[in-house]
Amino acid sequence: MSSPRVRTCIVWLFASGHLLVPAESFADDAPPPWSRTETRQDCTSYESQRQPFFGDLHVHTAVSADAYIRALRVNPSEAYAFARGGTVLLPDLSGASTRPSNLERPLDFVAITDHAEFFGEARECLTPESLAYNEPLCETLREIPLDPAEMAANNTIFSAPLGINPGHHAFCTIPGVDCSGSAAAVWLDMQAAAEAAYDRTASCSFTSFIGYEYTASPFGAHLHRNVLFRNENVPNQATSYFETLQNGAPQPLWSALESDCLDAGIGCDALTIPHNSNFSGGSRWLDPVDEADAARRQVREPLVEIYQHKASSECHFDQLLGLGADTTDELCSFEQDPRARQGPFPPPPIESYPRRNMVRNVLKDGLGFEKTLGTNPFQFGFIGSTDTHNGTAGATEEVNWQGHRGAADADGPRKLEENIIGGGQVRFSPGGLAVIWAEENSRDALFEALARKETYATSGTRPVLRFFGGNLRGVSCESSTFLEDAYRGGTPMGGEIGAVRGRGSPRFALFAAKDPGTASTSGTDLQRVQIVKGWVDAAGATHERVYDVAGDANNGAGVDPNTCARVGSGAAELCTVWKDPDFNRNERAFYYARLLENPTCRWSTLVCKELGVDPLDPNCEAQAAASGDFENCCLDRENDAFAEPIIQERAWSSPIWYRPEAVSKLNAKIDLRALPGEQKLQMTIGVFQLPPDVNLATEEFELRLRDDDEILTLSLPPGSFLRRGSGRFRFVDTSGAFARGSRISLRVGPNRKATLKVNLRGLDLSAVDLTDHMLKTEIRIGDFVLEQTRRWEARADTLRIRN
Repeated sequence: MSSPRVRTCIVWLFASGHLLVPAESFADDAPPPWSRTETRQDCTSYESQRQPFFGDLHVHTAVSADAYIRALRVNPSEAYAFARGGTVLLPDLSGASTRPSNLERPLDFVAITDHAEFFGEARECLTPESLAYNEPLCETLREIPLDPAEMAANNTIFSAPLGINPGHHAFCTIPGVDCSGSAAAVWLDMQAAAEAAYDRTASCSFTSFIGYEYTASPFGAHLHRNVLFRNENVPNQATSYFETLQNGAPQPLWSALESDCLDAGIGCDALTIPHNSNFSGGSRWLDPVDEADAARRQVREPLVEIYQHKASSECHFDQLLGLGADTTDELCSFEQDPRARQGPFPPPPIESYPRRNMVRNVLKDGLGFEKTLGTNPFQFGFIGSTDTHNGTAGATEEVNWQGHRGAADADGPRKLEENIIGGGQVRFSPGGLAVIWAEENSRDALFEALARKETYATSGTRPVLRFFGGNLRGVSCESSTFLEDAYRGGTPMGGEIGAVRGRGSPRFALFAAKDPGTASTSGTDLQRVQIVKGWVDAAGATHERVYDVAGDANNGAGVDPNTCARVGSGAAELCTVWKDPDFNRNERAFYYARLLENPTCRWSTLVCKELGVDPLDPNCEAQAAASGDFENCCLDRENDAFAEPIIQERAWSSPIWYRPEAVSKLNAKIDLRALPGEQKLQMTIGVFQLPPDVNLATEEFELRLRDDDEILTLSLPPGSFLRRGSGRFRFVDTSGAFARGSRISLRVGPNRKATLKVNLRGLDLSAVDLTDHMLKTEIRIGDFVLEQTRRWEARADTLRIRN
């Protein structure tokens, strides 16, 4: 258990007059609801109802060959310093590091995720003493051509082994050249940089994660994943595409992480985060092999990077044709690239665009797989990040954006160019941010939040977004206890709910607050919040619908076309409690919140105006012709399927999944009034639906209850439940392991609806913390798994939860 701490209580104020400021700190003995896996001081700022932390989990430095080849020289240590408010020097058009860059608002956390492929090759090529130093490919890496197309071509040449059958460069076989040893040295350097940047003091000002990017790119299809480690205990090597092969399929990577990390007995934990599915050519999300494969993906890959500088992967809509990739949502034209994979491949027509390039479609398909397999392989939470190749984590401001690709976009004209190999810079954006709801800013707290998917993505701004689903009886936007009530009566973003109100729709509570902005630039008002729903019907067909639930799409806000100044106003905060008017309790569904800010000018519009070509002027094309260049400035929704000179920055919450079989009611009480060894647990868990293939006579039964410790693990062998009438089963204790009066029963009604009752006596529950906090209940019957995380309340010598 963790030692006592000082906790900062955050009370939320809404537009009606409630606070949105930190209250005073107070002493509290509450331990964190997760295990501490590292040595560090407890954080002074600790909030049991969780705080939003803003960061970037996709950052490249000069360690990545494709960044070095574009003249970037920022190393990991400098990149971490940048994220904390320091200054780095970026390359100019000549490749010299002369452009200073810094963040006006530091980040809370960052992971440097350099490409593991070519760790060793790049180190050998950049070491004059290496026998590979004068190899032609090494000279290609060190060369700094002035033309972005040549930079892209050099990168393609150096990265050629990342195709269908990847392999190291041939010079690694030269006697005396040790690419493997050099790769190991680079990996140690990256770990050291992360450790030096991590704030282990009680102030918890900054968290650095150890990670890397796994970069599979067969035929230009981005099957890339970022690998993120929980703590400093990591494998001896960063397993890359070279070691796993198989066309970039994730299973070999997961196997390597399981053998070298998760099952290695070194205290290692890791997860993978796929990104840029918009460039995956439809091959990112292949059908699961079987139910076990689907369940494995749920655990190994809980998140997806839905937004970054190479476009949004939420959904895809052609605004010229009025057609989408399995969507009619016109807001899906936001920050899109027309290509389906990166490289010299023409964009497909919208009718043949691979629908599984887009995360929303994948989520819908996941519901279908759960219906047939019993497990959803595509149950992802959302984050955003930058994918910067400048080492500039969190550099997401549209104003004065300096690019993310070194010398390739070192000034305005460069950023407006397009080329067939490297893609169009004008299509790229400053990227997004990952936001994590956690108790404190430490590796353990943030990693646990990532694993449970209590996260959201932004397109680069910093609004606050909360989203809950459940019964939520009594939850009100006017209440000062909104958060406490929402956690008590529901599950936050990333969780799942059952039929919590019978045939009636669950309630969904959301709260949003605008980005407060900086000392130099105020944040943009909010226009509206939507809830996006996806579901699968009785015939197995998938559907989606978007609901406006708060705010006003017609609030009249916009921009001054002459100055790009914001015109009109919106909301500083939005809050609502919503019910689905089309709810069907028999249909699997997911819901996520999408927050839209008022319109603002895109970075490209600001750059074009500075160059004398105004995208908002009716004479834009004439201005471009007169300049002899910059015709890309005039791309807009009248002549381009996806370009928008005026945009709406946004945020996406992780979804909440509705499963008909999930727990709908949970009443429980832990009674600690007796001495350890005589304490009691009472639970009623219902109503959940048992799949037809679950057989209590042949399946092992397990009940687990935990917070930061394992409070209770109850494992019963097959055959422990005996039938006691129609649909009624009772555990028979033939071993005498349980105290007199202990009873466990299960009632299975029509349609396999089940209720579990547990009354255990004679327990030692001294690991229980008598404080209000979150506990996780888990039921396993064979391969069938149910989870429920709820807030339990302490009263006298008892801890309880009431549905």
